[in-house]
Amino acid sequence: MTEETTSEHYVKPVLDIHEKPTWNKWIVLSIQHLFTMFGSTIFVPTVTHLNPSVALISSGLGTLAYLIITRGKIPAYLGSSFAFITPITMLLTAKSGGGPGAVMVGTFSVGIVYAIVALLVYYVGIEWIQRVLPPIVVGPVIMVIGLSLAPSAAAMAMGTNGGGAYDYKILTVALITLVATIIAMIFFKGFLGLIPILCGFVIGYLVSMAFGLVDYTLIQNASFFQIPDFTIPFVNMDPVVTLTVVFSMAPLAFVTMAEHMGHQLLLNRITNRNFFKDPGLHRSLAADGTASIIASLIGGPPVTTYGENIGVLAITKVYSVFVIGGAAVLAIAFGFIGYINAVITSVPTAVLGGISLLLFGVIATSGLRMMIESRVDLSQNRNMIIASVVLVVGIGGLMINIGSFQLSGMAMAALIGIILNLVIPEKKTAHK
Repeated sequence: MTEETTSEHYVKPVLDIHEKPTWNKWIVLSIQHLFTMFGSTIFVPTVTHLNPSVALISSGLGTLAYLIITRGKIPAYLGSSFAFITPITMLLTAKSGGGPGAVMVGTFSVGIVYAIVALLVYYVGIEWIQRVLPPIVVGPVIMVIGLSLAPSAAAMAMGTNGGGAYDYKILTVALITLVATIIAMIFFKGFLGLIPILCGFVIGYLVSMAFGLVDYTLIQNASFFQIPDFTIPFVNMDPVVTLTVVFSMAPLAFVTMAEHMGHQLLLNRITNRNFFKDPGLHRSLAADGTASIIASLIGGPPVTTYGENIGVLAITKVYSVFVIGGAAVLAIAFGFIGYINAVITSVPTAVLGGISLLLFGVIATSGLRMMIESRVDLSQNRNMIIASVVLVVGIGGLMINIGSFQLSGMAMAALIGIILNLVIPEKKTAHK
């Protein structure tokens, strides 16, 4: 991860990192980034029953903090992380989960893990991260994130989530939404090709209206300007601090860190720079962690750098941090528009289920893709053992229960994967 970037991937930019566009182009280019991240950023809170407007605002604030801490040198947008959907849902819905106060502490703990790792990187370097988090650990954990969410996607698509009854109407809407999202991903070009999730949302919502599945009450009662339901510690919510809360989310920070570093490598190639050296990986990690801490203080989910927006940079050749900052400001403004929050909240679970059938699978296959691209040899006993145990532990829901302390699911899988990778010798005889 420390090698210099080469010029073979570099294309002369339309706007370089510190170039400022004219105001009219600035607005249009920022709106493009806003809509690129919009669908994914609101999807996480919608599925987990957090406030979508708060998530928009926290993504905007987190991105601005990221740009400031990295000295305006890295053009990256931060949005809601899919890695934390399961633990957030568990903390909010389980009887002993702890509710919003627990999510707040869990999200805060993610930021603290980032801060600790950033300090270690500053003083020790980054080689140890490659040792702790190789593709054979990160790949299967990412697969667990997607596959463990599969039952939730199927339940939403059939209407059976929350104890509901199987409904052909809901299933029909879910499948139409799924097909619309697939068509958008494969056939749409230009700007629409960058926002397939949002296209799926819109088509699914329109079909839901025709099927009578949309409740318009919230929209009718909404106002243009509305202060979101922020969850602020010691003001309207008391933090729930337990080991279970911390360990349900904190270990997953290592998974999003691996994603973070992958995005940095991609940005290095696109912009012909080495962000690991300037402004430094320690700064970008600290900035990412700070963004999650900011999110925790207002009730948003953990955030992470978005590959979708990096894709926009690659396609448009506009690398300007001013454009990224403009998208962040627009996201914050959108969070205070009551009609947007009302429309998002009124999206039927059928639509969410249809998109989830694809999106959760994409998350899982991205883990598989990481292992393939890294040429992980599963014929080696060592690699096969690590991948197998991580998958079964994570998907099967193996847990450790000691008094009030609980470690389960993806966090358990990530921790076991790291331990197995460190203790099993590197060279093992391959299968014959």
